[in-house]
Amino acid sequence: MKTTERPTLRAEHRSLMDVEIITGIPLARIVATELRKMFDTRSGFWLMTSIVTFAVLASIAVVLFAPDHELTYSSFIAAVGIPTTILLPVIAIVSVTDEWSQRSALVTFTLVPNRGLVLRAKSLASVITALVSVPVVFGVAALGHVAGTSIAGVQSNWDLDAANLLTIGLANLLALVLGFMVGLLVRRTAGAIVCYFVYTFVLPPLTMLLAGSQEWFYKAQPWIDYSYAQAQLFDGSLTDQQWVHLGVTALIWLAAPTVLGLRLVSRAEVK
Repeated sequence: MKTTERPTLRAEHRSLMDVEIITGIPLARIVATELRKMFDTRSGFWLMTSIVTFAVLASIAVVLFAPDHELTYSSFIAAVGIPTTILLPVIAIVSVTDEWSQRSALVTFTLVPNRGLVLRAKSLASVITALVSVPVVFGVAALGHVAGTSIAGVQSNWDLDAANLLTIGLANLLALVLGFMVGLLVRRTAGAIVCYFVYTFVLPPLTMLLAGSQEWFYKAQPWIDYSYAQAQLFDGSLTDQQWVHLGVTALIWLAAPTVLGLRLVSRAEVK
């Protein structure tokens, strides 16, 4: 009797293990873990807090220093958009590079051997963070606009419609994707942040100078300069051709490097 029961029990145990291996950890649980990691660490907490803090300070600066005729909603959106566009990509960078900078990648990829699943969870957590924080920043700008016009005694000027806000939100989301891509390629927090700032703040002025001095680049710039194409999102509704420009440049500067970064991370040695 005992000899006949043991193989059955062992077979049932193996089948349960096989089911567990096949199903694995649900993606939603990993996303929730990545979201919690963004807020539990000191760097993540202060990055998220600083977005709202700088948005409030920027709104106060507009109220104090802007002329009465410039107390429009677009002025407040432009003011709060600067720290948001800078800090959101940093959050995405840190979400990727923390595993390598803090030497926790070995633990993470041991618990979840599927690296693609982990990276998918990190990307979804970053997007969720952007989808939550951007409307909050827009709300801070709206409150600043109401308060500023009330203090100045001028009429409110809501000069941005829903389409404008959507394109601005898309621009911030694309900036976050850019930070995520840089994090995949560099995998070190300091180096990735430096590369992102160089690409965002150093390269665009150089391309503008090149476009002003070289006619061939001036004509080709909308097709090859991603920062130029993305900047059109902040200016209002895009034409059909501008959407094509954005799609082509995003394919070159976002999609292709992201695929390369995913391959590098999937094959990188964990130490």
